[in-house]
Amino acid sequence: GDGCGHTVMYQDSGTLASKNYPGTYPNYTLCEKKIQVPQGKRLILKIGDLDIESQKCESSYLTIQSSSTLHGPYCGNVMPVPKEIILDSNEATIHFESGSHVSGRGFLLSYASSDHPDLITCLERANHYTKAEFSRYCPAGCRDIAGDISGNIGEGYRDTSLLCKSAIHAGVITDELGGQISVTQQKGISRYEGAVANGIPSQDGSLSDKRFTFTSNGCNKSLSLEEGFLSKSQVTASSYWEETNEFGQLFQWSPDKAWLQVLGLAWASNHSSNREWLEIDLGEKKRITANENVFCILSKGIKTTGSGSTMLNFNFYVKTFTMNYKNNNSKWRTYKGILSNEEKVFQGNSNSGDVVRNNFIPPIVARYVRIIPQTWNQRIALKLELMGCRIMPANSSFTHSMWQKPSQSTETSLGKEDRTVTEPIPSEETNLGLKLTAIIVPVLIVLCLFVFSGICICAALRKREAKGLSYGLSSTQKSGCWKQIKQPFTRHQSTEFTISYNNEKETPQKLDLVTSDMADYQQPLM
Repeated sequence: GDGCGHTVMYQDSGTLASKNYPGTYPNYTLCEKKIQVPQGKRLILKIGDLDIESQKCESSYLTIQSSSTLHGPYCGNVMPVPKEIILDSNEATIHFESGSHVSGRGFLLSYASSDHPDLITCLERANHYTKAEFSRYCPAGCRDIAGDISGNIGEGYRDTSLLCKSAIHAGVITDELGGQISVTQQKGISRYEGAVANGIPSQDGSLSDKRFTFTSNGCNKSLSLEEGFLSKSQVTASSYWEETNEFGQLFQWSPDKAWLQVLGLAWASNHSSNREWLEIDLGEKKRITANENVFCILSKGIKTTGSGSTMLNFNFYVKTFTMNYKNNNSKWRTYKGILSNEEKVFQGNSNSGDVVRNNFIPPIVARYVRIIPQTWNQRIALKLELMGCRIMPANSSFTHSMWQKPSQSTETSLGKEDRTVTEPIPSEETNLGLKLTAIIVPVLIVLCLFVFSGICICAALRKREAKGLSYGLSSTQKSGCWKQIKQPFTRHQSTEFTISYNNEKETPQKLDLVTSDMADYQQPLM
């Protein structure tokens, strides 16, 4: 039968393992996979684990066949030397075969293109390194590899944690793509608090000599803690629940109670269906001169056993949800997965007490965010927080620095989504430029009419005074009428006005109005 187990292959990296890894692989199985990287690049393979029950590699073994070289066979439990294999081509065939055996984990290997010579496998831990700072490349497919991690993105991770799995937990890379990680090792702490993030649970951890953190771009601040944010933002919902207790007290589970920092009740919908939603307006249009970049979302349920509510014991939380977003005057867009064109379903809470984080990779630039619960426990209810930062429209390329843009076939499905991800929200400067244009153009027209009228009047007066004298006098010979009329245009340094606008169907463009050194009486260039 099929002896292939965990397999994630992306165009630039991937991870393969035998069936049941790290458990015992089956008897009499065959696994054969062809892996490749883009043309013009060499293939790098790194074996992370090898445990094949065979002494002479006769009935159970692993081989790697490139266009001109056969590497292997490998068997036993001694890692081959070197563990990293650099091939002379961009593709190879992985062949694993098993006979009758009693034990053995099989194999796990990772691969990448020659662009990433610092490739590591999913099994490497921080305590394998002695340097205080280092950078490595994680392959795609490390999320579901067995191995514990302890800690969280805030305090850091215990040095015994798997590096690449911790990076996915922290939202530094995605499991689908892998990516480069920058690690800083620091002195350990007495206790590590576990958390659920991006579908990965981390465990509580005890005292360790060292811990590690990931270098980030700083775009992970709580938006609701910004000065004036809660007063300027607006939270609405499709519905909310109201209840009255036996003493006649009214309890409103309104959307304004949805913020994680607001104590007390949460938002709860009045109905239980996947048509309910919670919408957040991040601010007025004038406030979004720098776009709000939503980096991740924290969600939490609510649980109480106290009196006051008509339901003395309830345990409300949202298990899964989807997300829509939009900018000013645009249509709602569905957040989709990186490698698919399907709506992404986020994993929410599994209880009402823990806070769960979900990162958006690629990040989104939006003013409006809408959370749509899909499954829940007892009743739809949640408290949330948005994490992110402000970025100027000129630096909107930030949204691409967090992830590697897929190419070839994947690029086709992502092209439309990419254009919408980085659309700038029309800023206050845009409106100011349009207003200036609306004012300047009529003024220039009136000024031109006034100047030409003056020319005609002066010409008539001079004709009457000169009585036959020719025109074309020098500036020193001009009459008083010419001296009293100011020249409409004088030579000056070039001035540039830039008006940015947002187009739903096309890539945002720029319209430049340039006023250069103009000759006397030249019409303004518009």
